[in-house]
Amino acid sequence: MKIVGISGSIIGSKTRTAMEYTIKSLIDKYPNVDVTLLDLKDYDLQFSDGRNYLEYSGDTSYVLKTIMEADAVIIGTPIFQASIPAPLKNIFDLLPEKAFLDKVVGMVVTAGSAKHFLVAEQQLKPILSYMKAQVIQTYVFIEERDFYNKEITNDDIFFRIDTLVEDTVTLIETYQTIRMEKEEEYGF
Repeated sequence: MKIVGISGSIIGSKTRTAMEYTIKSLIDKYPNVDVTLLDLKDYDLQFSDGRNYLEYSGDTSYVLKTIMEADAVIIGTPIFQASIPAPLKNIFDLLPEKAFLDKVVGMVVTAGSAKHFLVAEQQLKPILSYMKAQVIQTYVFIEERDFYNKEITNDDIFFRIDTLVEDTVTLIETYQTIRMEKEEEYGF
């Protein structure tokens, strides 16, 4: 089982902090799971120009192939100006339309205030649905007040991240079981 976390911004630290805790929770609870964190600020990514994702090279190729090979993706995104950041949108544009087919996708959202709570519902979930993801319906929303000195300080956030991690692994296992049963029953 392979799970990829994405820290979807090239600036700021809160999303990275949240994703580092998410990855730590995955490793602590499920040590046999292959876990990778892709922090977009660590990569020199090309802008999407409509090519097949396999035609890109360098960091862009590595990031896209890592996502495509995953059983699940947990997307960490800040909300800037009531929207997801451009580097994360570029990742979606670089990937094929069915990139998340048979993948479980969860979300960790950081924002300055509760005013941005529905951005994930109104912008991110439709993109993920279009790309055929099995979206975990509940996501973790973290406000500015939940951080202090680049650390999460709200115990409820830790609980919600741990729950997201458990839901992610449970759904991967459930979907894998369903697919195996279908293959046995229908022979494909």
